[in-house]
Amino acid sequence: MKIRLQKILAQANAATSRRAAEELIERGRVFINGEKAHLGDKADPEIDVITVDGARLKLDLGKKIFIALNKPKHVLTTREPHQGDRRPTIYDLIDVSENLFPIGRLDADSEGLIVLTNDGAAAQRLTHPRYQHSKTYKVEVVGLPGLDVLDKWRNGVILDEDEHTSPCIVTLIQGDNRLSTLRIIMSEGKKRQIRRVGMKLGHQVRKLVRTHIGLLSLGELRPGEWKELTASDIKLLMTPAPELRRLKAARRSHPFGRPRLEGSDAAVRPIRRSRPVETDLDEDAPRPRRPRPAGESRSDDAQRPRRPRPAGESRSDDAQRPRRPRPAGESLSEDAQRPRRPRPAGESRSDDAQRPRRPRPAGESRSDDAQRPR
Repeated sequence: MKIRLQKILAQANAATSRRAAEELIERGRVFINGEKAHLGDKADPEIDVITVDGARLKLDLGKKIFIALNKPKHVLTTREPHQGDRRPTIYDLIDVSENLFPIGRLDADSEGLIVLTNDGAAAQRLTHPRYQHSKTYKVEVVGLPGLDVLDKWRNGVILDEDEHTSPCIVTLIQGDNRLSTLRIIMSEGKKRQIRRVGMKLGHQVRKLVRTHIGLLSLGELRPGEWKELTASDIKLLMTPAPELRRLKAARRSHPFGRPRLEGSDAAVRPIRRSRPVETDLDEDAPRPRRPRPAGESRSDDAQRPRRPRPAGESRSDDAQRPRRPRPAGESLSEDAQRPRRPRPAGESRSDDAQRPRRPRPAGESRSDDAQRPR
């Protein structure tokens, strides 16, 4: 059966990943039956002759090897260290001739569980962030993190301008003002992530040990010891921690909001941020008048209670308010039917002189006032 060439190269350990296999094909180093291969080509490893750099590809579809190693501190998770670096690597601790690559790296200052395998598909599923497989760590930090610090750690921290950590599960096991121990379950693995988050939140990491990948634990392995995994061990390796399954379910239930973790039970709820309502109205501008209902006359206003005048506001301020336009067909004499405002105690008639006079319409003389009712 024909399968994609990148998968064949990864399974044959000709490349550490499918992306690396694509680079081999793009550079013209891979041939199928003597013809140069291209991206997207498929081949049958049992029939076709596949060569890389002139050497025939040996594809062993038989036994898959999984090895668990307890990596000690100051040991590199790489095959070839940088020039001048004389520190040992994890391959110096394993006496296996197979071409193995690690599942989940650890920096030199960290220690704990590392799994090495020749199964490229399994390694891809256990390491790629898309599959969100769980890794558990025991971390010692300086000081005693408060509840606010733990909540920030659980909900994700901005490390750089474009780098944000995903939500994780953080539980305080024990601690005091000098040193505290945390249990952290994560589904991603950015470079030195736990150490960077601890430094960002003001609690430097003193010791970091990976205790589990999935449900597979270190067990009784001492630093530097390794063992080959059995079928039951591989099943535990491929099974994520139950806490992470609850986190995935909570993420699916809130597709439009980022999960928020509160407490060690990993309860989640979406974060919703409200935005201020923008308006084009000027606060100092006059408010629009309410339209008068049909059948309601001006005289009905006398029955409505007056609003109390604010302290410091005089009657003369009313002159600045816009006057209501007089309806067509209404004469000035109709004003006499309106009830007069009662004069407050202590106010004399002479105070009316301070009120602004109504401008006289064009064509109206002073003598016309005699015709108006007093």
